[in-house]
Amino acid sequence: MKPSRSLWIAFAACALAAPAFAYPGGTPGDVADVAPFCAGCHSSVSEDQLQGMPAARASAETAANKHIAKIQAGGADSPYAKLSPAERDELIAGIKKIDAATTVKLSVPASVKAGDTVEVTVEVHGGSAPVLGVALVDANQRFQASPATARGWLVLDKPAVTGPDGKPQTKFTDGRNPALPPGITYVNVYGIEADPTAGKFSTVKVTWKLRAPAQAGTVPLTAALLYGTEISSPHGGVESAYGKSPLGGFTGSSGRVKFSDVAQVTVK
Repeated sequence: MKPSRSLWIAFAACALAAPAFAYPGGTPGDVADVAPFCAGCHSSVSEDQLQGMPAARASAETAANKHIAKIQAGGADSPYAKLSPAERDELIAGIKKIDAATTVKLSVPASVKAGDTVEVTVEVHGGSAPVLGVALVDANQRFQASPATARGWLVLDKPAVTGPDGKPQTKFTDGRNPALPPGITYVNVYGIEADPTAGKFSTVKVTWKLRAPAQAGTVPLTAALLYGTEISSPHGGVESAYGKSPLGGFTGSSGRVKFSDVAQVTVK
């Protein structure tokens, strides 16, 4: 039986409501593995992570076209219309500083024995307040990557987060249902602060304890970073029912997807 038009509308409303509630405060209700294709409200930092896609689609997903162009246009029906041309330029400059300063680095042994326990660490510098997301995946392709477990890695425990204050942070992983296995490939990191004007940014670290794949071979591993840009930029944050939110709103594409270098780990 075909769903009625009203039922489709209800489905759409539910689909939008959950991420709208979480964004930009992370995904506190989704304490599970994720892949970067789920971040449809984000822009890609470059076309490198969109290989194999039609050229027009790849270009449309980049930050320059999916986000910055909206600010520059500042049409009458745009949330950016309230900004003067000079304020839009200042907002864009702040966003670009955040993007330039944000880095993600994966540290993993070059080789491991099949089935052995190994620690891998992801270090992130930058991003925008108040939350960023970090995941272990198998490729640096935004719409093709899968959680690292798809390639045989097994997460043995909750990821260990060191927050911007240098202290352990368990806010996100405490939300994991204790009846389920604790190991997940994704985590939110809270307390992120950024001041692009002053050049001040947060640095955080996430460490995973993994069991290496059981089969010998070369296995890829990379880190995916999801972060915002507008809230910490001049003129980019507005107060909402859920706290400070990006001026461009949920559909403004002010978030970003960025990857670390891909490690090709030899499993012996």
